Amino acid sequence: MIFQGRRLTSDQVADLAADPSLTARLLDREDDVLDLDKAWHGIHFLLTGGSWETSPGAGEAVLGGDPVGDDLGYGPARLLPAERVQLVAAALREVTADSLRTRFDPAALLAEGIYPQVWDDEDFALYLLPNFSSLQAFYVAAAGEKQAVLLAVT
Repeated sequence: MIFQGRRLTSDQVADLAADPSLTARLLDREDDVLDLDKAWHGIHFLLTGGSWETSPGAGEAVLGGDPVGDDLGYGPARLLPAERVQLVAAALREVTADSLRTRFDPAALLAEGIYPQVWDDEDFALYLLPNFSSLQAFYVAAAGEKQAVLLAVT
């Protein structure tokens, strides 16, 4: 399972609303696509404290949004409208490496069944933190352009 996010213009959101089958095609493009590989679930856990639940703001960065289109393997893609992207970006700007480090507990990740269930202390600095930084930059850029975001686990 890997995570992909794609920044969408208002025209692309309108196209997607008219034809939800466009989700796979939009995610296949290379521009404006974020790939968190398998770090997505660990990052979600660090932001929310839970395995699948979302919460407003940073808690919607990975698993938030409203379902759109067909099942892509692990459920349909989800669309986060531009207004919610603004809230996510603002919340993510406040998250620091130190604050994430205090939330990182390998035993808790394993106990919660956080994918890919191979957590140790090195995973934070070598795997989760760089991917979180990419997620943070992705949302800040999308918010700056007043874009929506399409999210998917495939």
